[in-house]
Amino acid sequence: MPYVEVLSPNTKYNLDGLEAAFEVFNHNYPAFSTTHKLDELRATEYGRLDRQGQVYLDFTGAGLYAESQLREHLELLAGEVFGNPHSRNLTSMAMTNLVEKARNYVLKYFNASPEEYEVIFTPNATGALKLVGEAYPFGPGDNYLLTFDNHNSVNGIREFARSRGARVTYIPIQPPELRVYAHELEKGLKLARPGKNNLFAYPAQSNFSGVQHPLEWIEQAHAKGWEVLLDAASFVPTNRLDLSRWHPDFVAISFYKIFGYPTGAGCLIARKEAVKKLKRPWYSGGTITFSSVMGFNHYLTPGPAGFEDGTVNYLTLPAVEIGLKHIESVGIDLIHTRVMCLTGWLIDQLVSLQHSNGKPLVRLYGPINRYMRGGVVEINFLDRNGSLIDCNEIEKLANTRGISLRAGCHCNPGGREVALEFTQDEMVECFSNKDKITYEQFLQVIETKTTGALRASVGLVSTFADVYKYMNFAESFVDRVAPL
Repeated sequence: MPYVEVLSPNTKYNLDGLEAAFEVFNHNYPAFSTTHKLDELRATEYGRLDRQGQVYLDFTGAGLYAESQLREHLELLAGEVFGNPHSRNLTSMAMTNLVEKARNYVLKYFNASPEEYEVIFTPNATGALKLVGEAYPFGPGDNYLLTFDNHNSVNGIREFARSRGARVTYIPIQPPELRVYAHELEKGLKLARPGKNNLFAYPAQSNFSGVQHPLEWIEQAHAKGWEVLLDAASFVPTNRLDLSRWHPDFVAISFYKIFGYPTGAGCLIARKEAVKKLKRPWYSGGTITFSSVMGFNHYLTPGPAGFEDGTVNYLTLPAVEIGLKHIESVGIDLIHTRVMCLTGWLIDQLVSLQHSNGKPLVRLYGPINRYMRGGVVEINFLDRNGSLIDCNEIEKLANTRGISLRAGCHCNPGGREVALEFTQDEMVECFSNKDKITYEQFLQVIETKTTGALRASVGLVSTFADVYKYMNFAESFVDRVAPL
């Protein structure tokens, strides 16, 4: 019976078992056969994965780049002379043209009308969210509404809101699927005050559970008097976001989540009408047309440049267009099809695993089927007695098998707290003396509240062999007792 070794000489996978499983998988998920182009792409553009025996299941943490993206970007830089775009000399204008070309291509990729939207380049999605938080005109009587299920960078906007006297309200999510009930959404949306500033923020896809929250909420919120901030960082790598159909006021994106390279580049796609409301708390080089020391005043540059502090990461921005064209050449719908087939199979297999005493091996957080969810599979392993096995220990063991997973709360504390059944009283108590104790003492206080879960996320060039090897790894915990 043939075996293949991956990284560790003690790590072996039964290839006969893989082939038999793949045959059943193809029968149950026939759409997968339409995505064979991605197997060819993996061999030609992402061959380093298989050469190194890597099972990469952290696509929500970061996308992977194709070798051709690097070559094309390097050839561009090697063949031209580019200067800082904040000038009108030849090299600066050459760079300005490429920056604006990338900006326009982002609008094209997301089907956003240049009459309605503009693209503001930021270091990442967090930079885009901070820009909105610091510039949104929160004040007494205003509202910031958000779901429990949000990245910390969205949660962090609440500090801008409450420091200026605005009300902050969370919409709860409900286990086991960690979705928002319709009546809870409606209750939250009713809080909008006419004539006041009302901002509603939520993720198109949860980076914790994979839940996809309805894009229909955008118009529901607009009808109730809200402006909408959509965190699309986890959604757009494997799903189409058509901004001619959906019209959020602000969209935050990190490009490396989509195509791996470059890092340090993201954007805020914003409706021009919504941008008019933003009031920057400061100005900097690059954001002003004119500044005076004697006159003690300045004039903010109209358009995106008024929000792009300092000099943009200009040499990397042409790589954004290269990356988007790469994804277009592959096809986002094709990527989505593959991701959902692999996700469906992985969930089916994981939830079916049992110890010999009949107790389940894993606890899944999020939807148990493929309805309104993405390629994130969040679980904890349970030992034969039903006790949680530390997800950080599982991550370490996965490393020895060449499998990249991610342990923790993934900067989504609301999702984790609901999933792991923490109570509000427990969490409030953790912070009762935070200003009177040292950081080391605080770590002791929260020691039992830092546990999280184990996330696998499939993406652009995931294969059946990847998820099969993860399942092979998962089965090794059958009948184990914690701690490992």
